[in-house]
Amino acid sequence: MPANAAAENALGTIGTVCWTIQLVPQIWKSWRTKSTEGLSEWLVLLWGVSGVTLGVYAIVQDLNIPLILQPQLFSALSYVCWAQCQYYGRKRSKLASVAMYATVTLVSAGFEVGMIYAVRPAYNSGNMRPVQFFGIFSSVLIAIALLPQYWEIYKYKEVIGISTLFMLVDMLGGVFSDLSLAFKEKFDVVAGVTYSLVVVMDAVVLICALILNPLAKRRRK
Repeated sequence: MPANAAAENALGTIGTVCWTIQLVPQIWKSWRTKSTEGLSEWLVLLWGVSGVTLGVYAIVQDLNIPLILQPQLFSALSYVCWAQCQYYGRKRSKLASVAMYATVTLVSAGFEVGMIYAVRPAYNSGNMRPVQFFGIFSSVLIAIALLPQYWEIYKYKEVIGISTLFMLVDMLGGVFSDLSLAFKEKFDVVAGVTYSLVVVMDAVVLICALILNPLAKRRRK
């Protein structure tokens, strides 16, 4: 497919919008119900960390601006969900939960900036391995992070706690981000694998919700 900077940025922007708002329904649901039961705290924590490593990869690779912003927003909102798990799920105080959010965010930001400066000289000299490590590691984290959520689904025999709207918007973010890469002069395989993993693994949760939730509702009658 021929390179098209306008299409690349337009699709990347749509993906960014999806990944900016995708966690908002989850944050709202947890706040409204005052519960995170059924939502794996490991899912949102590991997704926050994966955004940091993907951020290093995106900035050093000089992907388009929307794709650079995506992991930063993704991490920040994932950590908000994680802080809610501490407050509603583990019953920590509001002050402790806010302090934990601030700490993990600052540590992540410092780590990302440090790794960018550490990896960029090698990248500029033609050594791709360090930056590829961060991209691949991000893909692995995104995949691994959903495993605890799958366990929650198996445990409750239905999808509860996690917002299906969040999963749907998150999946669409992956689709549009994948499409934006198709219009890049050189397709970024690692970023493409990362975004495709999001699409596939989110789809599994949505399929589980479509199948298991009606069955669970009938069991309760």
